[in-house]
Amino acid sequence: MRPPYTAGELKQEIVKIYNTINQEIFGIGITSQKIDIAGDKVYISATHKRIPAMKILDKDHRTLTASVDMLLMEENKRLLREQLERHLGLDVKLIHKDYDYRTEYSGTVIILGGNPIKT
Repeated sequence: MRPPYTAGELKQEIVKIYNTINQEIFGIGITSQKIDIAGDKVYISATHKRIPAMKILDKDHRTLTASVDMLLMEENKRLLREQLERHLGLDVKLIHKDYDYRTEYSGTVIILGGNPIKT
């Protein structure tokens, strides 16, 4: 499949890719996920299951776990960009991701070069 996609097709493909990447990195998938697309922007909100070892370390070693969280997010973004470009043929300009370890909630914004949705 290559652009342009229907909104439904693009959402389904991104859901698969996003969840697969999380399974690869953390060994578990997403608890819940919502994707919205507006023109050249993709918004992903997701609830993750925190790795139990990270939860234990958070209390007394948050500086360390914050660094690990940042590194894992960077790897997640790298893999997401790679897969969106390679498998879906999208031109990814920016991926911004944030994660709150307390709520296990993340937000991702992807800005694409052009609108990949069929009109």
